[in-house]
Amino acid sequence: MSRTIKHLLIGGLIIMTMGVSAATTANENDRELTIVNPQNLYDPTPNGYSTAVIMPRNARIAYISGQGGQDGMGALSPDFAVQVKQAYANLRTALDGIGAKPDQVAKLTVFVVDHDMSKLEVLTKNVKEMFGEALPAQTLVPVPKLAIDPMLFEVEAVVVLD
Repeated sequence: MSRTIKHLLIGGLIIMTMGVSAATTANENDRELTIVNPQNLYDPTPNGYSTAVIMPRNARIAYISGQGGQDGMGALSPDFAVQVKQAYANLRTALDGIGAKPDQVAKLTVFVVDHDMSKLEVLTKNVKEMFGEALPAQTLVPVPKLAIDPMLFEVEAVVVLD
């Protein structure tokens, strides 16, 4: 790892922890995710995500593979909004399959084909509908294409099971 990247990572961790009071640090007996949005950083909640999420100590973690907008038959709508809505429905089904609820999702990574600012409203609406106030940490990655050419959106998740 380059020296520059190490400095950026360490700097990011310092910035994230500077605004975290002792009261917001997860303790050993806590089984819930702790959402942290430091006051000295931009508030990301209107955009459908949180700055950081602390997982409970000794928690079991599940990783949900990328869920696209395919319906139960594998068909994909050509409409971005339809694919996003279906992808989040598929994510909920995957959560149900492992016995988890949306408030157990700590981190999302979303992949958007040909991302532009007009797609943010669709993304924010869907994530807020699914997660309400318990907004996970989230990263959006613009990509030129996904695994299947008609795919326009994919979401993967990191989930705390207990």
